[in-house]
Amino acid sequence: MDDIDRANDQAQYLLDVALQRSRRAPSNRVSAEFCEDCDEPIPLLRQQAIQGCATCVSCQGLRERRR
Repeated sequence: MDDIDRANDQAQYLLDVALQRSRRAPSNRVSAEFCEDCDEPIPLLRQQAIQGCATCVSCQGLRERRR
C-alpha cells in the first residue's frame, strides 16, 4: 500500500464518519426564514419540506454546482 492508497482510505473514512454524524442529527431543525447567501425570503413550503434549510432554491443550486 502506497501513500496515495493510505490518503484515499483516510479520505473515505472521514467521509463515512461525516455521513454517519449527519444521519444522527436531529430531524427537527428549524429552517431559516431568509436565505443566508442572498437574504431573500425562503418560501414557507420550502422551509417545511426541507427541515433546516438555510438557502433559497437558487442559491442552493449554485452551491451544488460549485461542488
